[in-house]
Parts: sequence; C-alpha cells; structure tokens
Amino acid sequence: MKELVEKLVQDGYLKTPWIIEAFLKVDRKDFVPDEMKALAYEDIALPTMLGQTISQPATVAYILELLQPEAGDKVMDVGAGSCWQTALLAYIVGRDPSAGSGREGRVYAIERLCPLLEWGKKNFEKYGFKNAEFFCQDGTKGLPEHTPFDKIIAAAAGHAMIQNWQDQLTVGGRIVMPIEHSIWLYIKKSATVFEKHEHYGFAFVPLVED
Repeated sequence: MKELVEKLVQDGYLKTPWIIEAFLKVDRKDFVPDEMKALAYEDIALPTMLGQTISQPATVAYILELLQPEAGDKVMDVGAGSCWQTALLAYIVGRDPSAGSGREGRVYAIERLCPLLEWGKKNFEKYGFKNAEFFCQDGTKGLPEHTPFDKIIAAAAGHAMIQNWQDQLTVGGRIVMPIEHSIWLYIKKSATVFEKHEHYGFAFVPLVED
C-alpha cells in the first residue's frame, strides 16, 4: 500500500497530510474480494459484487481532496459499496477533535444494495472504528433525520445534483458528486447559493435509486 500511496502523492492526487495518513492506515486490500487481492494495490477499479466496483485509488484520492474532510466533520457517504471510502472518512473525521471543530466526527454511509452493504460492513469492522452508521436505502433521499452535514460525497454517478443533498448541507459545506462523466464540487455559500466546479473525464457506476 505504501508504494501505491507514494505514487498517488508523486502524481499529485494526494496532497493533504491527514488524507495521505488515512490511505496509509486503511489498507485497500481489506476491501476487495478475495479473488482480487493480488490486484489491490494496482491503480485500477476492481469488481466487487452485484455489478458494482471499488473505485480506482487515484479517483478516490481525487474526490477526497476535493471534499476536504476534516477532524470532527459530519459526513454522508452515498454508495458505500466495499466501505473502503467509508473507512478512510471514518479515520479522517475521527481524528483528535482538537485538530478540527472540537466535535466527534461521524460518517453516515448509505448503500442501496443490501448484500453489498453487509459485505462492506464486514470489511469496515476489521478496523474497529466506532464513528459510522450504515443505512440500506435510496441515497438520493439523504438522511433528513441526521442533518445538517458538513460534507456529502457520492461514489456513483447521477444525472444531476440531488436537491435533497443541497438542502441537507450546512452553509460552508461541500458536496462532491459524479454527474455523467464529470465530478462536480458544490460549495454552499448561503441557503440558496452554491459555488460550482466541474472536473471532467471520469467514469463511475450509476447511482442506484428506488
């Protein structure tokens, strides 16, 4: 894993110290199917189950750098899948609260495919993190009972930004979401105004909705 992380740093995908630290601490090999473990440290997407994938490490690094999760953040992670990204987030936001907002950081992970989520949770449990909750449901509805969120991230592509997510984000918060073949960053400037940035040239599995 160390060589992969070093390459991601060298190629400019990983920049932020605590995101780099998370990549070193949370081993991708623990989140891929047994028959794929020999390829765990390759910078490629890998199949998991039910037609889904664990994303390419460079892509995960790229979107986490756009999201900029910090200690104490409250994050909604949509399309949890293998739960690798969920575990990376749990490590980052669960760091010493004095390094961030002073609150306990938490991750709320949503996956529509329940068998995939059950497998992902077993992967996640290898690390003993206690600051995540899991939901098998349509992620486009968000989690209104747990709002507001500081950060919202999706690992599957939709056709447009989700209004529910915009409503459930705190002012100053960030959404990173694949839309078609681009990754979009939305930064909430006020209750109704978002700063928007498009990053081209990516491929994701489709977002599963009810």
